[in-house]
Amino acid sequence: MKVFTPPGVKYVDHMNPAESSWLISECIAGNEEAITTLVRQYETGVFRLALSICNDVAEAYEITQETFIAVLRSLQRYQETKSFKAWLYTITINTARSHLRKRRLAEKLRTTLTAVFHVEVQKSSTPEEVVIQNEKDAVLWKALNSLDERHRMVTVLRYFHELSTTEISEILSIHEGTVHSRLHNARERLKKALEQLNGE
Repeated sequence: MKVFTPPGVKYVDHMNPAESSWLISECIAGNEEAITTLVRQYETGVFRLALSICNDVAEAYEITQETFIAVLRSLQRYQETKSFKAWLYTITINTARSHLRKRRLAEKLRTTLTAVFHVEVQKSSTPEEVVIQNEKDAVLWKALNSLDERHRMVTVLRYFHELSTTEISEILSIHEGTVHSRLHNARERLKKALEQLNGE
């Protein structure tokens, strides 16, 4: 079941609650056109969020695909007390973290086997073809990756996906005060990191 098609879909995010509710109802009813609309409405945002977590383009595609499959299977359990975008991003983050756990286990197994059999196991190179348009974006991306996951996550959700602190607190299951604190600390760390990178 392929629900994610990477090529050049323009990201738009302006659906009002009524439109979102109608679209979700149509998806639950099995309307294929509605499902396509839902996926294309949010796929770029989901992909960018996945990429910010795993820093691997190929893996981000897989996470995006798995996220939408999980979303479509779980739509009937979605409760509108939480914004759809926040609910969707929660699933994205959980899927991405699951991928990271699997990656770490695979790397641990690789290391163990290498030690046991005294052989060189060639690791696959991480794709460097990250979606970065210019040198300034590259510097910012490098600075973002210098943050730990807790601070990088709130920064990406707030400034790249323009979510409110309330939505971020829902997605990450933390207090809004914690969100504000992490954002403040992240801004300070980013400022220092960018100063160091620009001085290289």
